[in-house]
Amino acid sequence: MSKLIAVLNVIAWSGFWAFGYLALSADVGNTSQIMIAGLLAVVGAAVGLFTYMQLVRHSEATGYAKPRNRVPDSVRETDGGAA
Repeated sequence: MSKLIAVLNVIAWSGFWAFGYLALSADVGNTSQIMIAGLLAVVGAAVGLFTYMQLVRHSEATGYAKPRNRVPDSVRETDGGAA
């Protein structure tokens, strides 16, 4: 499943860059082309970010990457709420 997410990640980021370029390089008078390309670029960025976060979560869960540096719950509860 992680390979499928990785492939989807690459495709999404490729779509983001391709449609983002089309949106930025389109003729100013052609607003429909700018809007459609911009919308597809935003969708590509959203899917790319989501799949990237899923890959990070998977790599931490499998031990491939170090887990994030977090304060354990036991320390947080005994702190008394001080920030």
